[in-house]
Amino acid sequence: MKALETGRVGEKAAAKLLRKNKYKIINKNLHVSHNEIDIIAENKEYLVFVEVKTRSVRDENDYGFFVPSQSVTKQKRQRTITAARAFLSKYKKLRQPRFDVIEVYLNKDTNKVIKINHIINAFGA
Repeated sequence: MKALETGRVGEKAAAKLLRKNKYKIINKNLHVSHNEIDIIAENKEYLVFVEVKTRSVRDENDYGFFVPSQSVTKQKRQRTITAARAFLSKYKKLRQPRFDVIEVYLNKDTNKVIKINHIINAFGA
């Protein structure tokens, strides 16, 4: 499966998880300040900027030593924060901003989600 397709499947699974947990999706794949925010969601308390990282694995025991959230580098975090600030300057709801990462593991052969991990408050501004 191509990386773009893998990413789309992961983002769809992440949005489904957020909705299941009572988040409202505000926007997806939003390009702001030459950066992209995968998902923007809100609940009663927070406006959440979500970075989704998807990885294809052979089976549920094949996670290896590298987890998807490790690819959210300092540079990526800074770009996300910059984009979030630009978004917040236009979005006037009074919610505390938060930065989450959702890791999605897909079966390499079937492209089905085999594990999903929501890291709440993964990094700060």
